[in-house]
Amino acid sequence: MTGGVKMKLSARNILQGTVKSVEHGAVNSEVVIQLPGGQEIVSIITRNSAEALGLSAGKDAYAVIKASEVLIATD
Repeated sequence: MTGGVKMKLSARNILQGTVKSVEHGAVNSEVVIQLPGGQEIVSIITRNSAEALGLSAGKDAYAVIKASEVLIATD
């Protein structure tokens, strides 16, 4: 993490990667983070948050996942 701030999170799934793309809409932004193995995590966050975090392609970032439910489906 940057800025010398150590943060503790209740989330257990913290994945480090690189921002592949950021597509800004009027209100929200779609952020794609590529993980070291090539997998991608896609998140929709507010445009204000994306801008405040300075997200842009090539920047290191973390996907922090906390879900109380994970849905699984088959064909």
